[in-house]
Amino acid sequence: MPQEDSKKLFKGALILTIAATITKILSAVYRVPFQNIVGDVGFYIYQQIYPIYGVAISLATYGFPVIISKFIAEGEAANSNIKQMMKSIFLMLSSLGIILFLLFFIGAPYIADLMGDSKLGPLIRIIAFSFLLVPFISVIRGFFQGIGSMLPTAISQVTEQFIRVASILLLTYFLVRKGYSLYIAGEGALIGSVIGGVVSLLVLIWFLLWFRNRHPLSVRVSPMILGKKTFLLQGLAICISGMMLVLFQFVDSLDIYALLTKSGVSIGEAKSLKGIYDRGQPLLQLGTIVATSLSLTLVPLISGAFQNGDLSSLKEKVGIALKISIIVGIGSAIGLINIIHPTNIMLFKNDHGSLVLAVFSVSILFSSIILTITGILQGIGRVYIPALYMVIGVIVKFLTNQLLVPKFGTLGASVATVLSLCMVAVFFMKELRKLKIGKLPALFYIKVLASAFIMTLVLQIWLICLESFLPSNRLSSVILALSGVVIGGAAYIISIMCFKVFLREDVLFLPFGERLFRIFTNKER
Repeated sequence: MPQEDSKKLFKGALILTIAATITKILSAVYRVPFQNIVGDVGFYIYQQIYPIYGVAISLATYGFPVIISKFIAEGEAANSNIKQMMKSIFLMLSSLGIILFLLFFIGAPYIADLMGDSKLGPLIRIIAFSFLLVPFISVIRGFFQGIGSMLPTAISQVTEQFIRVASILLLTYFLVRKGYSLYIAGEGALIGSVIGGVVSLLVLIWFLLWFRNRHPLSVRVSPMILGKKTFLLQGLAICISGMMLVLFQFVDSLDIYALLTKSGVSIGEAKSLKGIYDRGQPLLQLGTIVATSLSLTLVPLISGAFQNGDLSSLKEKVGIALKISIIVGIGSAIGLINIIHPTNIMLFKNDHGSLVLAVFSVSILFSSIILTITGILQGIGRVYIPALYMVIGVIVKFLTNQLLVPKFGTLGASVATVLSLCMVAVFFMKELRKLKIGKLPALFYIKVLASAFIMTLVLQIWLICLESFLPSNRLSSVILALSGVVIGGAAYIISIMCFKVFLREDVLFLPFGERLFRIFTNKER
C-alpha cells in the first residue's frame, strides 16, 4: 500500500507539473505577439496591471488549494465531514476575496496615482473582479487535490490559460485595428484574463457535478481545519512563496514609471522605457520553466524521503534538484546574455534595451535556485521560512529601486532585481546548510562555470561568423537567435557531460538520461 500511495502521489504531482509547465509557457509566449500588436507603451499599460492578476492566480492555484488538499488528505480520523469543512473554508475565502475586490475596485484611482498614471484606474477595476473567483476556484481545486484527483485542477489551469491567451490577443488585435486607444486595448486584454478565470470555474463546476453524482461527499477531514488562523497563515505563506516573481513585478509597477518621471524623463519616454524593461518578464519565465519543472517532479520524492526519515535519500534528492536548477539556470542566463541582441530583435522588432535585458537575464539563475529550494523546503514542512525570505527580498527590491532607478533608469531596476534575488538565493542556500542538506562541492561550480565559458566561446565565434555575411534585418536576427540556442545549448550540454558533472543516478532523472550517460561515458560511477 505505501508503494501504491507513493506512485499515486508522484503521478498526481507529475500531472500538475505538466499543467503548470504548459500554462507557464503560454503565459510567457503570448506576451511576444501581444507586444508586437500594442508596442512598448501598450505593453507598459498591460504589465502595470498584470501583477494584480498574478496575485489572484497565486491565491487560487498555489496557496489555498494546497492547504485545503492537505487537510482533506491527512484527515482520515476526523470528526467533521467534508461539507461542513468546505462551507467553513468557502466563507473564509469569500470574505478574503470580497475584501481584496473592494480594495482594488474602490482603491483603483489611488493605486493608479501611486503608479504615477491616473489612466490606469479603470483597468485596475476590471482586474479586481478576478478576486471574486478565488474562493470558488480554490475550494473546488483543493477538494479534488485532497482526494488525489489532480486532473480537474490540471485541465482547469490549461483551459483557463488557453482561453485567456486567445481572448487577450483577439480582443487586443480587434481594438487596435479599430483605432481605439492603447488604454482601451489594455482594458480588453484584462477582460480576456477575467474571461479565462470564469471558464476555469465552469470547468471545475462540471467536474464537481460529475463527481457528486457518483460519490457522496462523506470524506472525513482533519479537525485542524477548524483553526482558521492556521489555515489562513499557511495558505498565505504558500501564496507568497509561489508569487515571488509577481511581487517583484508589482514593486516595479508601483515605482519604476513614477521614479522615471520624477527624475525628469518625459511621460511618453517613461512609458516606453518601462514597456521595454517589461520585455524581460517573458524571457525570465521561459528561462525558469525547465529548471522548475524538472525540480518539481522531485518534490514528492523529497517529501516522501523526509516523512520516512531517510536522510540519505533526502540528501540525494535535494542534491539532484539543486544541480538541475543551477546547471539549467546558469546555462539559460549566460546563453541568453550571449544572444540577447538578436533575440530582442526577433521577439520585439528592435534591439532597444538590450543591455537592460542582458543584466535582467542574470535573474534567471537566482530565480531557478529560489523556486527549487522553495519546493524543497515546502516538501519537508518548512512553509513559513520561504515566505519570510520572499518578503525580505521584496522590501530590498523596493529600496534598491528607490536608489538606482533615479540614477540609472531601467538599468538600475534590472540591477535591483538581480541583487535582491541574489540575496534571497543566498538566504535559501544557507537555510539548506543549516538543515545539513543540499551542500554541493566547489568542483561542481567550477565545472559548470567552465562549461558556461566554453558555451560563450563557441557562441561568440558562431555569431561573429554568421553576422559577417547576413544582412541586418529581423529575419537575420531570427536565424542568429535560434541557431544560437541550438549551438550554444549543444556546446553547454556536451561540456557538462564531458566534465562528468552528473553522476549516473543524477542523469537518470533527466529526459533520455540513460542514453546520454551511455554516450558520454563508458563506465558507471
